[in-house]
Amino acid sequence: MALPLEGMTVLDLSRLLPGPMCSMHLRDMGARVIKVEDTKAGDYTRFMGMPKGMVSPAFHILNRGKESISLDISHAEGHALLLRLVEKTDILLESFRPGVMTRLGLSYEALKAINPKIVVCSISGYGQTGPWAEKAGHDMNYCATAGVLEQMGEAHGAPVLGNFQIADLAGGSLSAAMAIMAGVVGSLRHGEGSYLDISMTDCTFAHNVITMASMNLMGKSLPRGQDMLTGARPCYSIYATADHQYMAVGALEEKFWLQVCDVLNKPQWKARYLDMGNKAEELRAEVAAVFASEPQAHWRDLFADADCCVTPILTPQAAFEHPQLLAREMVQELTTPSGQTIRCPAPSIKYSDKKHLADSVGPEQGQHTQNILHEVHCTATDIDRLLLSGVARQAGYTALKESK
Repeated sequence: MALPLEGMTVLDLSRLLPGPMCSMHLRDMGARVIKVEDTKAGDYTRFMGMPKGMVSPAFHILNRGKESISLDISHAEGHALLLRLVEKTDILLESFRPGVMTRLGLSYEALKAINPKIVVCSISGYGQTGPWAEKAGHDMNYCATAGVLEQMGEAHGAPVLGNFQIADLAGGSLSAAMAIMAGVVGSLRHGEGSYLDISMTDCTFAHNVITMASMNLMGKSLPRGQDMLTGARPCYSIYATADHQYMAVGALEEKFWLQVCDVLNKPQWKARYLDMGNKAEELRAEVAAVFASEPQAHWRDLFADADCCVTPILTPQAAFEHPQLLAREMVQELTTPSGQTIRCPAPSIKYSDKKHLADSVGPEQGQHTQNILHEVHCTATDIDRLLLSGVARQAGYTALKESK
């Protein structure tokens, strides 16, 4: 069975995290993804936070199996070459600030005039319109604006930053991928493409369901760490173990809580399932004392066969070794040209028991420039001139020229 997007092409002009993660999902669905990088810095993720000369593992994880063409699209000839690629493209993804694509002569209207069926997706922090449209931001700013960050942390403490970028990935990458899929279906059914304005703040705000429920019930959200899923209930909480690790107790339903009481040999706790306020804090202290009496491995083994939503909290390293993730074929290893092994998640979705595994790490900047230019009927002479003039860039080209 062919993968859903097999035969489709994505031009990805985005950088950093949200856009490249979105196009990685599209690649995993079978699409060909061509990264369009400028002829200078390219995708900043390539070297961000790394010693000189080293490529970040994040770049490889986000861009495995993609191709890269390096063009100066602000130059008239580079702009024209991009439009020739647009003619054969199904999806174009970008993450510039609002207005940049129009200033580059790449508005949706201009792209649609060349390819009426193209689906164009813009990912931005606050969206293409509104008083904050051109305002800079990062994941924490979008979460802060959407009312998500204020709810993260322990009761009576300050808000805390998690290392999972909620707005970037859920608000940006996944929301964009979902919208693109709908746009592709619409293009196939109706013969007309669409323009998608994805605001990471909007999409994060739209998914903040539990906080919204509390707000509607009581007129305001509950204080940080005191909602049903953030600390109000001892049956749904995090407990430290004797070796300074942690267990996640997610026995939210009463049937699970009763099983937890049986496993811990605490039948007196069963009637306290609905404890709230001071009584809940007293019960939490009792539960905490029990978990603190033994190391995590003890509780992991004790709850191994109990179906009550109690699991050890794993480090990222341990997650890569978990038998469930291994059985699901979720771990992939790729080798960089320098011989470094990159461990990364494999595609998370199978289509008729088929995963579209990448056989290469992220591309070098402009690694596929010459091949892609050949596809839009540039001659060898044209390509040589474009590379020498700096309108296009091919990985290794300058070094090869100088060595002659």
